[in-house]
Amino acid sequence: MDGLSRRRMLITGGTLGALGALGAATPAQARPWTWAPSGSVAGQGAGTDPDWVWDDEADPVLAAVIDRGDVPKVNGLLRQWTRNDQPLPAGLPADLRDFMEHARQMPAWADTRKLKAAVDFTKKKGIYTGALYGLGSGLMSTAIPREARAVYYSKGGADMKDRIAKTAKLGYDVGDLDAYQPQGTMIVTCVKTRLVHAAVRHLLPQSPGWSQTSGGQTIPISQADLMVTWHSLPTFVMRKLKDWRVPVSTTESDGFLHVWQVTAHLLGILDEYIPASWDEANAQSRQALDPVLAATPEGQNLTDVLLDIVAELDAGLTRPLINAFSRYTVGDRVGDLIGLDEEPFWQPLISAAWPLLVAFREGLIPLPLIPEAAWTVEEAIRKFVLLFLGEARPIDLEIPDANRPS
Repeated sequence: MDGLSRRRMLITGGTLGALGALGAATPAQARPWTWAPSGSVAGQGAGTDPDWVWDDEADPVLAAVIDRGDVPKVNGLLRQWTRNDQPLPAGLPADLRDFMEHARQMPAWADTRKLKAAVDFTKKKGIYTGALYGLGSGLMSTAIPREARAVYYSKGGADMKDRIAKTAKLGYDVGDLDAYQPQGTMIVTCVKTRLVHAAVRHLLPQSPGWSQTSGGQTIPISQADLMVTWHSLPTFVMRKLKDWRVPVSTTESDGFLHVWQVTAHLLGILDEYIPASWDEANAQSRQALDPVLAATPEGQNLTDVLLDIVAELDAGLTRPLINAFSRYTVGDRVGDLIGLDEEPFWQPLISAAWPLLVAFREGLIPLPLIPEAAWTVEEAIRKFVLLFLGEARPIDLEIPDANRPS
């Protein structure tokens, strides 16, 4: 496996040895689905196990686009579509245009007042969410076996930095102040991401590397997989904000949940699987996300790439600090699964300093109580958040027409 360093192999040798060539099964997918659709934004549903549901609207359309050889033409046209209020480009195949016109519509239950509250939340808590998306959710994704393998063996896996930048775009756009406004870009980002997912579902089963490590899954990116990823973002972030004792009003909390509910819908997740409240989100996450976390060689590779991007900040000088903050954020269990180094100097310092920085930022304690070393942590995290946002510079989300070349 290219990119999997000898040092990482030594760190996780026991785990990877046990995984063998096929990797680990994901136990949550083997359990009966028990989360009730009455807890969803739809309030009802068939209750079908989402592991056996994909995207019946998008999948046949993208399969046809790929099989007709239309991908280069479509990608060229879609580069012109960047704003929510723009008409779709002329010249798109009729079946794709019809699907996209339907897919770009906001759900009937979208609440503009709550979306405005999400903007206020981002203005106040942006440094926390930026750090948590990048050093929390981003690294946790490498401990989600299906997600790590789907990324690694798809076309984007050949250029991990570009792939990570495209993934970061979703986190950046959802927090943008104009996200779902006419001048914003989030609808465009969601629809293009949905197209990419549908293309990957068509292509990845043709990849020997993916097929040999998929743990029995024959079609990737099921509704269950999408919800696992969803929980690694808003559900995880809100849990950590509570752990860090960051004050968040009910209005702000509801707004943050709502912007992600709308995002889930526009990504093609069925309304019967989208939690209607934080209590329901946490309940679903305990079944869908928590049990599936595991180590994989592909996840190890992705972790190294993420941390190498961080090292670009200052030739790697802050990487030990970022390792420590990431362990503090995702916990030792996930830190061990993805091979994060132990940092005996930085870990205790961050555990002591970060809560004080949070309390100071929220006006709960005065400045004199903050140790000087804490500001080193603050500056490193600030730089990381800027880097994370910078990676989401204007970039084209393109439909793949092949899998990872190697």
